[in-house]
Amino acid sequence: MDFATIIGIVTAFIVVGISIMLGGSLSQFYDLPSILIVVGGGLAATLIRFPLSGILSACAVGGKIAFTHKRIESREVIDEIVELADVARRQGPLGLESVEVADPNLKKGMQYIADGYDHDFIKENMERERDLYLLRLSEGRRFYKQLGDAAPAFGMVGTLVGLVKMLATMDDPATIGPSMAIALLTTLYGSLIANIICLPIVDKLDSKSELEELNQTLIIDGVLQIRESKSPSLIREMLTAYLPEQHRDSALQEAA
Repeated sequence: MDFATIIGIVTAFIVVGISIMLGGSLSQFYDLPSILIVVGGGLAATLIRFPLSGILSACAVGGKIAFTHKRIESREVIDEIVELADVARRQGPLGLESVEVADPNLKKGMQYIADGYDHDFIKENMERERDLYLLRLSEGRRFYKQLGDAAPAFGMVGTLVGLVKMLATMDDPATIGPSMAIALLTTLYGSLIANIICLPIVDKLDSKSELEELNQTLIIDGVLQIRESKSPSLIREMLTAYLPEQHRDSALQEAA
């Protein structure tokens, strides 16, 4: 569970809610037509940009990664690969079948080694799995990016609708207030949805996608080194190149 995402979103809405209550009532900031314009219009505009079969999976994958995905550091991945290399050296490739592996791609790589597949087969299939996984992450990112762009745009549409209604009924003072509420609240709703939910999730997906690409490439390299029966110490030294330069010496020293 990624608590940073949840805490950030909840805290932002609490801060806005407290600010509203200090100067008035929350009920003053609730307007159903404004919600329908921003949420309904934003989702509809996003739906147009995606095939119907892919929009649910893009939304689900993006939300799952942003809210529930645990960050795994590259150093932890290296340590796990080195442990697996040690198992393969001591017990042979078949010993890898009895080891619990959390990452699906790494687990599949260990199964390939245990089954005796050759270097090229393992590399081709694992790279395909990595590329498809990153593609799904990219689709999830694109969904939230489009929704984050559409929400403020429909906030402006709601503002124009409210202004038109207000100007059309200027002779009736009773209608000016509700029309102005739609005009202003749609802009507020659009800004909140974009800047508290959608765009921060996009940035989080970007950072996680970069880390996942690095880790998955590292995993493929590590699996291939185990397949070639390289020693655990040599594998660690080779995979340490994936770490930032300032972290490499400390990682090797800790391992020693």
